[in-house]
Amino acid sequence: MDTITAIILAIVEGITEFIPVSSTGHMILTTKLLGFNEQDSIMKTYEIVIQLGAILAIALVYRQRIVDLLGFGRRDRGGVMPAARLNLIHVLLGIVPALAVAFFARDFIKSLFGASTVLWALVAGGILMIIAEWVNKRKIRVTAHDLDDLSYGQALSIGLFQIISVLWPGFSRSGSTISGGMLSGVSYKASADFSFLIAIPIMCAASGYELLDSYKNFTSETIGYFVIGFIISFIVAYVVVVLFMRMIQKIRPTHFAIYRFILAAAFWLFIMR
Repeated sequence: MDTITAIILAIVEGITEFIPVSSTGHMILTTKLLGFNEQDSIMKTYEIVIQLGAILAIALVYRQRIVDLLGFGRRDRGGVMPAARLNLIHVLLGIVPALAVAFFARDFIKSLFGASTVLWALVAGGILMIIAEWVNKRKIRVTAHDLDDLSYGQALSIGLFQIISVLWPGFSRSGSTISGGMLSGVSYKASADFSFLIAIPIMCAASGYELLDSYKNFTSETIGYFVIGFIISFIVAYVVVVLFMRMIQKIRPTHFAIYRFILAAAFWLFIMR
């Protein structure tokens, strides 16, 4: 690895981690085009590090909501916090199903990983997003317009949809959760907000667990690249999430689905053939 490669991969991670286009697919395609073996142990460790940078970015974006969930938010003069219906139970319902599946099926999931698996996941995830947008607009009554309208049932539904991305590499965690929310009567924006919020604990758990197997790759030769990648991924992810939430009414799930189909075609041309 060199500095330019570290920067390119960190930028790709920062851009793709939270929007529903499959960061896994992009990382495989990018490493392939750069001539790297994506399964190399140092490369896998680097991907974990830049993913942690992206997680820190999302935590910064949602810092006030996190503080409120933990019970340390702003209080009025009487010491009472403003009423907010989103709580830690919603978060647990959103993350426990996927974490349980990931824990018990970790080896099985790794055996499924491959370029062809990611290609079909890109296509299937895009189709699900188109269906979710259509249903959300025409066939279902939206009952949760923002995070505090979210019911426990809707949070659980999103958590169950997240399992798809765990079992099917390349499906996109945000793609599955946003689609699950929209199919459950949650608005597009609220689905995206909840998807980003629950990404923090589930990705911290997954990345932390993976680091236990790869901490030996932190050496004097690699640490500089890891630091560069972490910082760049953090900055890019922060900018992307802020811009995405500002432009969310203009960039619909169908637009991402079309992009996923284009990426699947790129997979076919550069990796599968």
